[in-house]
Amino acid sequence: MVRRVSGPDPAPVAIGPAGQPVERADAARNRARALRAAGRLCAARGVAGVTMDDVAAEAGVGKGTLYRRFGDKGGLAMALLGERERGFQERLLSGPPPLGPGAGAVDRLIAFVEGYVRLVWDNIDLLEMSETNAPGARFRSGAHALWVSHCRILLAEAGAVDPDLRADALLAALSAEQIRHWSADQERDLSELARSLADLARALAS
Repeated sequence: MVRRVSGPDPAPVAIGPAGQPVERADAARNRARALRAAGRLCAARGVAGVTMDDVAAEAGVGKGTLYRRFGDKGGLAMALLGERERGFQERLLSGPPPLGPGAGAVDRLIAFVEGYVRLVWDNIDLLEMSETNAPGARFRSGAHALWVSHCRILLAEAGAVDPDLRADALLAALSAEQIRHWSADQERDLSELARSLADLARALAS
């Protein structure tokens, strides 16, 4: 069965046995080509030096297709970032401890902070664009919702007061803009910064 779905790409989408949309093969290929092209260009020029026209030309897809699929450059950055965040998410949910299950709540929270600081720095331009592309963009990210939920659960397990507020405060300190300010503007060593933020997480958990 084929059903039209609303969203940036109005192309027909097949519906699988469980009623879930299945991406059309050609749409999936175009998406993968666009993300690979965006990754190459961003690595070579930096995110600021890449336009949607550049990505369309590099990927060999129509500019209209690119805009329908991703909306704008911020949407493309978020999609590319999602590919890179997936490995961290998998280690968080099912990898070995202390990042994955099996360690105490505080140890897992510290491992998350230390790992996430590295993830942010390795993708600082993409994250900063995705977080500031529109007002409140960071809070609408599915990945951000997962990070907040994970921290909230661990803080609650550790017995912290008001884990919701503390999780939000911790993630605010881990925003790309804040990490760039500390590391680039204040010239803080990244490893030392990660340790200091891990200490902050430990304090919030108490």
